[in-house]
Amino acid sequence: MNPEEVIQNLETRIKELEDSNLRTYADFENTKKRLEREKTQSLEYAYEKIAKDLLPVIDALEMALKSVDDSEITDEIKVKFKEGLSFTLENFLKTLERYGITQIPAEGEFNPQLHECILQAPSEQHQEGEIVQTLQKGYQYKERVLRAALVSVCKH
Repeated sequence: MNPEEVIQNLETRIKELEDSNLRTYADFENTKKRLEREKTQSLEYAYEKIAKDLLPVIDALEMALKSVDDSEITDEIKVKFKEGLSFTLENFLKTLERYGITQIPAEGEFNPQLHECILQAPSEQHQEGEIVQTLQKGYQYKERVLRAALVSVCKH
């Protein structure tokens, strides 16, 4: 092999190694960006499990508030008890909202991504496919549904 061929072979090999190095670096950068995105998303949805666990507490407070009227205590105590429960529930919901946990609106058009239809009922006041009644409130954490709203939908 003459010296020009050796130089040509070495230059070709250097070019191949430079290309390989660039591809490896690009792969590394892409992996780094993907891992950063996954980390950010994991941190963003870190409260999801605890949020799901707190939903029964909201349900219990709402049921307690409704049951006050059915109890056989004096009207004055009923009013005070309802005020206390309402205040507690309101503060609890505001606190959850600060962390991105919100109630799913359950009126108007039925949305299968947010609502679960468990009953169909005729209604003169609603159009077909509209929500007639909310049987259990639904909640979402940022963009993820924690629990779909259980609803009845109008069927003519």
